[in-house]
Amino acid sequence: MQSFCWVKMSKNNSIKIGTRGSKLALTQSSMIREMIMRQHPEIKVELVIIKTKGDKIIDSPLSKIGGKGLFVKEIEEALLDKSVDIAVHSIKDVPAELPYGLSIPFYPERENPADALLSIKYKRFHDLPKSARVGTGSLRRSSQLLNKRPDLEIVAIRGNVDTRIKRLESGEFDAIILAAAGLNRLGLSSKITELLSPPKYIPAVGQGALGIEVRTDDREVNSLLEFLNHNETALAVRAERAFLHRLEGGCQVPLGAYAFIDKDRIVIHGMVSELDGCMVIRDSLTGSIEQPEQVGETLAARLLAMGADKILAEIYGS
Repeated sequence: MQSFCWVKMSKNNSIKIGTRGSKLALTQSSMIREMIMRQHPEIKVELVIIKTKGDKIIDSPLSKIGGKGLFVKEIEEALLDKSVDIAVHSIKDVPAELPYGLSIPFYPERENPADALLSIKYKRFHDLPKSARVGTGSLRRSSQLLNKRPDLEIVAIRGNVDTRIKRLESGEFDAIILAAAGLNRLGLSSKITELLSPPKYIPAVGQGALGIEVRTDDREVNSLLEFLNHNETALAVRAERAFLHRLEGGCQVPLGAYAFIDKDRIVIHGMVSELDGCMVIRDSLTGSIEQPEQVGETLAARLLAMGADKILAEIYGS
C-alpha cells in the first residue's frame, strides 16, 4: 500500500514532514521534501516518522478493519489542530469524504496508474497455472482477476513492498499484484513481470497520484505549494474521486476508476464488481475538461443504473 506524509511550518522558517516509516513512505516524503527545497531554498525541511493505526494492524485485510481511514485519521486530526500544516497522501488511500475545513487542491504529476504482476516462474498473468496462488490485499484486484480466471486461489496479503516480494520469492505465491507506481518510486521496476493496465484492468481511484491536503483557510501554505500542482493529474483525479464519492465506495467495495485528458476532453473508465468477480459492471464516458466532477458523477450514475446499485446493496448489507 502506498502512503503519505504531512508538513509543519514553524516560525523559524522550517517545515517538518511527518511520514510513515516504510521505505515507500520515506521515498515519497523525500521526493516532496526535495521539491519544496528546490522551489524554496530558504526553507529548512525535515522528516518526522509517525505510526498510524493502519501501520500497527498488519495481520487483517483492510476491508475487515475499517479500510482507508486507518491511514489518514491521525494526519487529518493533526491538520485540524494546527500541529501540522499539510498532508501528502497517496490518493488511492484517501476516503472520498474529507473532514470539514480540509481540502486537496494540489496534485503532483502522476506516476504509472497500472497494477503490476510480479512472478518468479511465469511471464504473464494468463501463463499462471490452474489454481495458482495469487497474493493481493485488494478486493478490486482480486475480483477483476477472478472474473478473468475463476480458477485462481486469491490469498489476502498485507505488509510493505519488500515483505510482499520476499514472500513471493520464498515460494509462498505464484504471483503477487502491487501498484506499479510504488515499485517505480522504489527503483524496483525490474521486478515487474507484466503491467495490468487500464482500461482492461481498472486501477484504484487515484492510483499512482499523490495529493497535497491542506487546511482550506491557510492562505500562506496554499500559496507556498501551488507550484506542486500538475493540472492534467488534478483534473483526472478530481473526476475519479467524484466517481468514488457518488458510489460511497471504500476498501470494502471492489470498484475502480481511471481518467485521463485527451486534448480538451476528459475520458474516464469505471467498474464495480461482485466480490467473487462473477459480475463486473464496466463503462466509460467522455466529457468536458471544465467539469471533471460532473463527468465522474455521471459515469457512477450510469453504473448504478446498470446494476451496480444491487451489488453495492448486497455488499454493504452482508
